[in-house]
Amino acid sequence: MPNNSNNDDGLESAAILLMSLGEEEAAQVFKHLGPKEVQKLGETIAKLKVIPRERVEAVLERFAHTAAEQHILVPDTDEYVKSVLRKALGDDKANLLIDRILQGSDVSGIESLKWMDPGSVAELLRNEHPQIVAAILVHLDNDQSSDVLKCFTERQRNEVLIRIATLDGIQPAALKDLNEVLSKVLAGGDKLKKASLGGVKAAAEIINLMGTAVETSALDYIREADGDLAQKIMDNMFTFEDMNKLDDKGFQAVLKEVQSESLVIALKGATPELRDKVFRNMSSRAAETLREDLESRGPVRVSEVEAEQKEMLKIVRRLVDEGQIVLASGGADDFL
Repeated sequence: MPNNSNNDDGLESAAILLMSLGEEEAAQVFKHLGPKEVQKLGETIAKLKVIPRERVEAVLERFAHTAAEQHILVPDTDEYVKSVLRKALGDDKANLLIDRILQGSDVSGIESLKWMDPGSVAELLRNEHPQIVAAILVHLDNDQSSDVLKCFTERQRNEVLIRIATLDGIQPAALKDLNEVLSKVLAGGDKLKKASLGGVKAAAEIINLMGTAVETSALDYIREADGDLAQKIMDNMFTFEDMNKLDDKGFQAVLKEVQSESLVIALKGATPELRDKVFRNMSSRAAETLREDLESRGPVRVSEVEAEQKEMLKIVRRLVDEGQIVLASGGADDFL
């Protein structure tokens, strides 16, 4: 979640709504949320003591006739958070989150790592073999894995990344043994099909989130070990459709560098959303000309389309290197 005032307002509104529902109903809602959402909402609830009537009315428009009669007063929000989380998540997961929200314990298992902060996960895995660390991290969300790796030394981080990139799934027996090292959270591993985890794309997405300096170091290291692998990772780090994530200023900077003919061919394989973004970032006359060219252009070989798209991605990379645009790279950075 981005750290901005609108998001803070949304979190507070969600917290007020949950508090107004009562513990049982709030617990049912929490069951459908992920670790990060639960933690954010739990922290927000813990900070709230008395909510003005006007604020309640704004959040609970449909229930204004009851909300208008009183402030919502929770004498002990700490106890409220504990009670709701335990009912929603069970004691083990709840106790871990309560410790992080209100301060103090420990649970284990691959699945439960998702409920731990990255620093704690890094400390837990720091002395494990890079192959073990890689096999564990591919089970976590990529942004969490990225944050965990930031806590490692440069050499440890690169050793793990190259193993993530070369990981071709995990055999059921290995997955079971891996999980038992942490605890028996996942059961019946022998009955599972080979888990399709790891690989070039997973490594690319994790590196994408780690920042430019770390990205350069990691790719240089991997390139020395396996040039082809490094290229495959780079090809997956920022795809043609990811250009949708560039803001208008960055997108316009890219379009200025692209020849009209190349753009027409590249857009032959683009989604409607990306095409619309191109049109929006051109003058109305240029956009109309491009539309006509796209409609009049006959079938184009897939290889030609891919070649022109790769050329556009090279332009993106060059503009990044020159500092004209910045790609999202974990934490507070965004597409600029």
